[in-house]
Amino acid sequence: RVKGAVRTDFILSAEIITIALGTVAEAPLLTQALTLVVVSLIITVGVYGLVAVIVKLDDMGLWMFKRESAWAQAIGRGLLWLAPALLKTLSVLGTVAMFLVGGGIVLHGLGPLHHLLEGWWAMAGAVDWLAQAVITSVFGVVLGLVAVAMWTGVGKLRRA
Repeated sequence: RVKGAVRTDFILSAEIITIALGTVAEAPLLTQALTLVVVSLIITVGVYGLVAVIVKLDDMGLWMFKRESAWAQAIGRGLLWLAPALLKTLSVLGTVAMFLVGGGIVLHGLGPLHHLLEGWWAMAGAVDWLAQAVITSVFGVVLGLVAVAMWTGVGKLRRA
């Protein structure tokens, strides 16, 4: 689980850096570098700090559950109940986010296809955000499947 979480966090961090770089792509090199440094620091401290707290949530719950205070024990019991459900939920949401953001980044780089899809999203009217999310997610999943197939093929060739 830890290996999968680290891989997912790494990919999401790379996607965030890509988005940040795309935002300042036309800026001077110094501005680009400083932007990437600031975003990287925020990701490292903020996101991974939050991840560390979430990973230790069950330990905090157990520590509180062992206290004498009934109030602390109740909070500890709640944290022990919450931690597994939260981790499962975040695992699913992280995977969906990875496909959604990754698919969106790649589609945005494919100019003509992206413009065609923007026309479709506009036709969706009030639910254009949903159409965009579904299309970019499906594209991300397909792209992910292609990457896994290529990675598996390379692995088989290296073993052969």
